[in-house]
Amino acid sequence: MAAGHNYVALGDSYSSGVGAGSYTSESGDCKRSTKAYPELWKNANAPSSYKFVACSGATTTSVAGSQLGALSSSTTLVSVTAGGNDVGFADVMQTCVLQSQATCVSRVNTAVSQMQNSLPGKLDSLYSAIRSRSPQARVVVLGYPRFYKLSGSCIVGLTETERGAINNAADVLNGVIAKRAADAGFTYSSVVDEFTGHEICSGSAWLHSVTLPITNSYHPKAAGQSGGYLPAFRSAA
Repeated sequence: MAAGHNYVALGDSYSSGVGAGSYTSESGDCKRSTKAYPELWKNANAPSSYKFVACSGATTTSVAGSQLGALSSSTTLVSVTAGGNDVGFADVMQTCVLQSQATCVSRVNTAVSQMQNSLPGKLDSLYSAIRSRSPQARVVVLGYPRFYKLSGSCIVGLTETERGAINNAADVLNGVIAKRAADAGFTYSSVVDEFTGHEICSGSAWLHSVTLPITNSYHPKAAGQSGGYLPAFRSAA
């Protein structure tokens, strides 16, 4: 069945493959990686057509505004990650790395409040725009990993309180995305199970911790794309 698919990969840096390296020159600042899960799925399944338009930094609004031109009525399969940048994901992590525990937890709480209040409507808007362009497509919405293994192997870095707050925020974000996806008639696929045992502080992390370039921080390594996102997408596609 997969061989006949017209597949379009939408979304933010978790779909473009930031952190996995091997970026295509044509993608520029969007940082689309040949090791990202859409590329890996395409290589394994040889779809009839394939468009990879995910872009680092994308929000629900920018996905809707600049990526949906890749969709058509003949699109049969869509993957998308979006929502993290709407709630200031990069700013949250930067605040937690550079500021006090109290400031970190406060910034996380602000993001959680955005997830609960403003994000659902933005997701609804994006999902309905996807559906209207590709009414026949199977749309797979992927979530985000939990970032930390609590009481793990990290000696330095964030406090356990901060790590717990960040993990909780990821759970809230995934819960909101899962509900909006279900209400849109889309398939939600969590990556939390796949990344369990491979979080930061696990000793076998599939995610970059704070790193230079800073853009790689908290993004999946190539192993996280192939071992985390790819199976989560494959099981739902």
